[in-house]
Order: sequence, then structure tokens, then C-alpha cells
Amino acid sequence: MKLGLALPWANPKVKVPVARVQFVERLGFDSVWTAEIYGQDAITPLAFLAAHTKRIRLGTAVIQAAARTPAATALAMSTVDQLAGGGRVIIGLGLSGPQIVEGWYGQPWGDPRVRLRDYVTIVRKVLRREGPVSHDGKEIALPYRGPGSSGLGKPLKSVLHTDPSTPIYLGTGTPANVKLTAELADGWLPMGYNPETKAVYRPWLDEGLARASRKWGDLKIQAGCQVNLTSDVKQAVEAQKPFIALYVGGMGAKTKNFHKEMMARRGYPEAAARIQELFLAGRRDEAIAAVPDEYVDQAALIGPAERIRERFRAWQELGVDGLTLHTEQDEALELMAKLAGCEPR
Repeated sequence: MKLGLALPWANPKVKVPVARVQFVERLGFDSVWTAEIYGQDAITPLAFLAAHTKRIRLGTAVIQAAARTPAATALAMSTVDQLAGGGRVIIGLGLSGPQIVEGWYGQPWGDPRVRLRDYVTIVRKVLRREGPVSHDGKEIALPYRGPGSSGLGKPLKSVLHTDPSTPIYLGTGTPANVKLTAELADGWLPMGYNPETKAVYRPWLDEGLARASRKWGDLKIQAGCQVNLTSDVKQAVEAQKPFIALYVGGMGAKTKNFHKEMMARRGYPEAAARIQELFLAGRRDEAIAAVPDEYVDQAALIGPAERIRERFRAWQELGVDGLTLHTEQDEALELMAKLAGCEPR
């Protein structure tokens, strides 16, 4: 199993941990991943890292689709790839939610599944450079001919010689979008995929792959988990709860919260409803306390080295191609590199 490193992404100041990325590159890690919300963007840090690394792949988990047009995303990531020496970037895309799409980016939420299909299709057309790009999509069309159009839009072809093999991964978690990912994408950045939840997602993946006559192995899966090397499992579990309560309880509208829905799909519908109720009522400490210990523990590798080693076996049997680690502990990164059989460089 290949390992990736997730970078911190919700800070008031931009912080790119260059030394840590260089450290995991030496350990033999395969990839490093950035993210974005309404804060630092996901692409600029990768350009910075491209200048300070040699081999490690540079991925976004994820670029928010509403933040850029498909052409802008394709060209920005292609620019980073060429600066990095070629063949190193992974375009990871996600939809975010209606509060951010409409409230921050000023775009209609529309039909997200159709929009995602249009977006990926246009990015691929730009990367392939087979001719001027046009796309008659229901959500995104090139040239644009909607309200306010001059009628002068012209299909264009990228001046930059882009790499058509640049992989596109999708960060999805709902049934319809997971099926779309398996049908359309090169890789999947799942929400909540772990040894306990494989049975939930597997039928959706099977259906999506079948739509396009694809097979297992055609879709790369890059799962993720928290890692905390510690002798105090209880304290480490408790430390994860505020973040989970924030997302399940308050990241999204009451009627549309993908993180709450994901917790319910993972077998905790009552807890998800209670966390949201408490969080939205301003009772945040109670919302944090309502996060089940088991929910935290099943999606993480927490404890002393022997406990992590034992629990990691289930992740190795999960059938994923890569595992992105969320940790700032160098000793945890070293342990995981050994367990995964990384080859130091």
C-alpha cells in the first residue's frame, strides 16, 4: 500500500511544512495532499512544494469545483506539473456544499452530479488538446451562451502542452456521486471509507464500474485516516471529537449536511442527529461529548505501536491503493512507513 501525507489546510496563516514533506519523501511516501475551504487555496502550496521536492506526487484533496472553471483548474494543475518536472500531479476535485458554493463562490448549487460530470469531461478535453474545446453540458457549457452572453464565445485549445494522462480523482461520499466516480474518474478520494464501512460503499462502486464496463483496478482508491502514536487511546480519541462535531453538526445546512449523512451511513444515525441538534442549539460541548468513541476509533489508527500495527492489517486488507495519513508526528510517519513497506529514498 502506498502512503500519502495530508497537509494542514484550515489555518489563519499559510503554513507549508516543507521539512515534513521532504522527510516523508525520503521515507518513500508516494504522495502529498492539499485541500481548501474558504481559506488558503489547494494549488499554490503544491507549486511551492514542487520547488522543494523531487519525486513525491502532488495531489489536491480536494479542489472545490466552484472555485474555478474547469479550464482554469486544468491549466493551473498542468502548470504545477510542468514546474514539478512532469507526471507528478493528481487533480482531486470535489463539490463542497450549497452553503459554500452559493454563499462564498456565488454560483448556483444546481444539479451537483450533472455539474461534476460536465466538469470532469471539460478538464479531460482541455488536457487532451485534441482540438478546440466545446461542451454542450446541462450545467456547464463551452462556449457559454447563457444569460448575459455576447454570442462571441469561441472554442479554444490550450496553448500549454498539457499531459493527457494527468489523473483525475473525485472526492465523493453520496451514493449517486460515488457511482459517478467509479464510472468516470481515475481515482476516488472517499469520505468515511474504512475497514468497517467497505460493505456500505462496495455496491455503489460495483454499479458505477459496471456502467462504463470497467473493473476493479481501473479505479484507484486513496483512503485516509488519522494516525496518533500514543499510550493514551482515550485522550487521543477525545482530541478528535471537536473536529467531528463541527463537521457533523455545523458544516452545512440543517437539511443538507454531507458529513452528518456520512455518519448516519456508517451506522450512527441517532448520534449524527443528536450532534447536529446540540451543535445548532449552541451546545457545542455537549455535541462534542455526543460523538461516539467507536466512530472515532474505527476511522483512525490510534494507540501504541503494537495496537496500530494490529489494526493496520485491516486497512491493508481493505483493497485500497493508497492511504493518506493525517498526523504531525514524525514518529508516527516512520512507523507507518515501516508497516506499509515503503522503500526509503
